[in-house]
Amino acid sequence: MSGVSGIFKAIQSGTKHLLIRRFTLRYPEQKLKFVGDGYQFDPKEGVGIAGYKGRHILYHDKCTGCQLCAIACEGIAEAIGMVKIDKQWKHNKKSIMPQIDYGKCVFCGLCVDACPFYALFMTDDYELAAYTKEHLIYTPDQLSVKVDYEGNVEIKIDDHGATHG
Repeated sequence: MSGVSGIFKAIQSGTKHLLIRRFTLRYPEQKLKFVGDGYQFDPKEGVGIAGYKGRHILYHDKCTGCQLCAIACEGIAEAIGMVKIDKQWKHNKKSIMPQIDYGKCVFCGLCVDACPFYALFMTDDYELAAYTKEHLIYTPDQLSVKVDYEGNVEIKIDDHGATHG
């Protein structure tokens, strides 16, 4: 008797999903529109500000080369290495800044949490595909480039589930 009730439940579940609109985006023509900035951390308050965890952005004028981001990443993914840069900054005496290997990064955000100078943030840019491993390593100059991400599809959540349009 349990086999018949299982078949009945499967048919009931299938017919229920026939009435719900599908949630498939036609990527890359359609991209999600994210609301707000990327993930940030406020060290004064000690709380993370919610946001999407994508590619990092580095502000050279705020980075002191303290290496706290690399230390925070050390036990997790070891994706951040400190490299010497050519430019001299008044507040960065050692002239070292973070370089991120996105082949190793797990996008946990601990490096952003560890930065006490608001120099490192995460953005909504999630398109980081590359043909070689070397192209996944972002230098400090590449990390300082602002993201130009344009999403065009919003998610609408109602009683019947989530849809886009």
